[in-house]
Amino acid sequence: MKFTLMKTMALCALCCSFASPMIAKAAGSSYPDHPIRLIVPWNAGGSNDIAARELQKLIAGQGVTVVVENAPGATGSIGMGKAARSAPDGYTLAMGTSSTLAQIAMKLTTLRNDEFTSIARVSVDPLILLIPKDKPYKTLPQFLDYMRKNPGKVSIGTPGTHNINHIFAEMTARMAGVSYINVPYTGGSQVIAGLAGKQIDAAVLKPSESLGQIKSGLVKAVATFSQQRLQVFPDLPTFKELGYDVYPYGPLVQMAYVVAPKGLRPAEEKKLISIFSKAIDSKEFAEFAERNGFVVSPLTGDALQKEIFAVQGTLDTVGSKVFKIK
Repeated sequence: MKFTLMKTMALCALCCSFASPMIAKAAGSSYPDHPIRLIVPWNAGGSNDIAARELQKLIAGQGVTVVVENAPGATGSIGMGKAARSAPDGYTLAMGTSSTLAQIAMKLTTLRNDEFTSIARVSVDPLILLIPKDKPYKTLPQFLDYMRKNPGKVSIGTPGTHNINHIFAEMTARMAGVSYINVPYTGGSQVIAGLAGKQIDAAVLKPSESLGQIKSGLVKAVATFSQQRLQVFPDLPTFKELGYDVYPYGPLVQMAYVVAPKGLRPAEEKKLISIFSKAIDSKEFAEFAERNGFVVSPLTGDALQKEIFAVQGTLDTVGSKVFKIK
């Protein structure tokens, strides 16, 4: 009797040893089995928040729940820091941007790009210079002339500081040959509100952050910093065609992308790339991009990581030139 009991227990233990890997595999294959948190390190209503919520809707169609969490502050560094410190289990993601890369270049954050696993690029965004309505200046040359006549008094609003928006604001002032006042906000929605309310004299924003106010006549776009005219604003001239070089130190790319904390397992990484790629590559997201004036230029995984480090390199150079960062 005792021998039979021992033999039965040994058989059970052997069965469990074979079953455990199968159970673990089954558990892993169920990912994601609860909501994924996507941290947007900017205020609600800005371009990255709008894009994140569109992806949230499209991903829901795949049966996956994404919860968007806004964590603004420090030009994106607060929200990105929260993501970097989270468990690499696939349930916490963040929307990185070139602004965060600029913060790294300026040594204004302790964040590093190798603290993240790259998932998918969401957008490539052009930037434009805007002014309020009913101002004495209506064109870029007129605005630059206004800056010259009011040295050190003209204000340009940007979402955050020491980012690509700020770089282009600095370049605009350099074209006028005078100093100016940079007015940083915690997000694009606050900048456009300040501009429409005539609290600032100009702003550097994305089309997606200003389309509504442009169409309603509250603000006016005077030029785009991109190398070509924008499909959403075909009549808007570029700085380049007006005779101004805003890329003297190399091209700058303003982009948004999804990352996870470093240490994400390959299975979850592959699944996340699949989930986000399906949404980003969809017809619905392409139409959304066209309506909001940004470009869908998909990159995922290692290819995206390579692009992030390339943009970082350019920003490191630009930062040392524009802001004298050593």
